[in-house]
Amino acid sequence: MDAAHRLRTPAWKRIEDLVLGIPLTVIALPFLIVVGLAIAAESGGPVFYVDERIGAGGRPFRMIKFRTMVHGAVGQGMGRLVASSDSRITRVGTALRRWSADELPQILNVLRGDMSIVGPRPTYAEQVARYTERHRGRLRAKPGITGLAQVSGRNDLSWRERIELDLAYVERLSPWLDLWVLLRTPITVLRGVGLYGTSGVTPDYDEQQPPA
Repeated sequence: MDAAHRLRTPAWKRIEDLVLGIPLTVIALPFLIVVGLAIAAESGGPVFYVDERIGAGGRPFRMIKFRTMVHGAVGQGMGRLVASSDSRITRVGTALRRWSADELPQILNVLRGDMSIVGPRPTYAEQVARYTERHRGRLRAKPGITGLAQVSGRNDLSWRERIELDLAYVERLSPWLDLWVLLRTPITVLRGVGLYGTSGVTPDYDEQQPPA
């Protein structure tokens, strides 16, 4: 790996993840149990949705989140893309998505070391395969539960804008930037910013998108 794509894995980052992740797991445990029971009661099937994503250095890992859609949804409708009025989303899933609570089980990914609390959001192998060389720079850091792009507009931003923010995050990596992102995250969640994008459908990666 050349210098431009060398991993950014400072020791303080892992300490931060454990200091925040361990107590958050303990605090969230009752909520995780209640939500799991609600998902099982409504639609049966698995409580969690486990999917392969691409992490730091381009290494795949198994990301976990609460299942918010009917079982086997990826093989139906729009596939991985999701619309605000998507019939595949369950009633419990609608609430979880509105408050981004479906991402909470990713705390387990953080404890395992696959993810960080803060970082670029993990994406799919088929999207990474279409990345430009510059865009691959976002893989220098571990993916995060929240990140600079998420608190700056999320899916309301074009992929070009989101990746530029991810690249800026990787270059400016610091505890103070993570703190700023963490402070902004509750505001973003409460406002429901960028849940599905301006078109009402989560956008797919497109390196040809013109600048906003």
